[in-house]
Amino acid sequence: MNLARFARARFAHLPTPLEPAPRLSAELGVDLWIKRDDCTGLAGGGNKTRKLEFLLGEALEQGADTLITQGAIQSNHVRQTAAAAASFGMACEIILENRTGNQAVDYTGSGNVLLDRLLGASLRMVPMDTDMNAEMETNADACRRRGGTPYIIPGGGSNAVGALGYVDCALELAAQANDQGLVIDRLVTATGSAGTQAGLVAGMAVSGADIPVLGIGVRAPKDKQETNVFNLAVETAALMGHRERVTRDMVFADCDYVGAGYGLIDQAVIDALTLTARTEGLLLDPVYTGKAMKGLIDLAKKGAFEGETVVFLHTGGAQGLFGYHGELEPALL
Repeated sequence: MNLARFARARFAHLPTPLEPAPRLSAELGVDLWIKRDDCTGLAGGGNKTRKLEFLLGEALEQGADTLITQGAIQSNHVRQTAAAAASFGMACEIILENRTGNQAVDYTGSGNVLLDRLLGASLRMVPMDTDMNAEMETNADACRRRGGTPYIIPGGGSNAVGALGYVDCALELAAQANDQGLVIDRLVTATGSAGTQAGLVAGMAVSGADIPVLGIGVRAPKDKQETNVFNLAVETAALMGHRERVTRDMVFADCDYVGAGYGLIDQAVIDALTLTARTEGLLLDPVYTGKAMKGLIDLAKKGAFEGETVVFLHTGGAQGLFGYHGELEPALL
């Protein structure tokens, strides 16, 4: 597998560390390691940075001068896209969807939103259930009329080009495990727009690393999430010339920990954030890694990982904690 044939703009801090989590392991009775993709370096890091290397590579190859993308109000993907645009001297136009209905000032103006503005992005907010793809096309049409050259990045950077970033991560993780003599029984990650899990599945399948990937869902029901991940994993493998290597039985998603809905936190999420912070000094986010850790903790307590070495992929997003100040502070008193 030769990823060098794909256009790539290199700016991520790679490889990210693979670290043991001894105190959290002791709490959960699991040999737990953390893959630190919160350390990718782009405006605070996160998983979208890996995807953006390939997406920016394609955008630059096409002569684009404006990046257009979308996400929820506290989107980590949007923040990293705005940073990538700034670092390459490109304009960045963002549509933010209020998927939670939360109108609190900290949610709509702090956290990632504040950073988006600091990074120079142009923001437009729309209500929940807006057709976000249509909104991005509207922005792209306006950009073209002004004489610009837009490049549209889907939500989460989750298409086959973006997923190549997590094919690369699968190779990186397998190499680190080999170097450390670590046998990984399972990789656990948050799964939402599907690109991260799909890239990992495709990377493991095409490389023969064969580490099972469990996605903890943050939005969609199980059947829909697994279908989205599978379809994108197949598309990503096909891009590399190996469509047939991804099979449906490679895709696992547990969507029992979504709670009341996307971006809505509950006490179990707060407990997961607190436990991880106070055992490992590790900051998770309320929307993705917090829910994934909520699931991992519950599954561990039920014996799902007994005797296993588990790697938790930390996809970043701690910047979003500040957007949830009003909900988190009373719980932490």
